Amino acid sequence: MKSQLLDLSTLGEIIEMALSDHASFNQIRTLHGLGPDEVKALMRQSLKSGSYRAWRRRVRAFADRREFSNEG
Repeated sequence: MKSQLLDLSTLGEIIEMALSDHASFNQIRTLHGLGPDEVKALMRQSLKSGSYRAWRRRVRAFADRREFSNEG
C-alpha cells in the first residue's frame, strides 16, 4: 500500500481530510495521490473498528445526499 511510504504528518493530514465533511476523495487524490480504496484501507488501519464503521456510514450518507441534491 502506498500509505507505507508516507510520513506520519502526511498520514495525519489524509486522515483529517477523510474525517472532514468538507473534503472529498477527489481532493485527497489530487493532494496526496491516494484513491478512495486506498483511503478506506488507511482509515480501516488507523481507526478502531466501530469508528471506521461509523465513518463509512457517514461517508455513504453524505454521498447519497450529494447525489440526491444534484438530481434537481
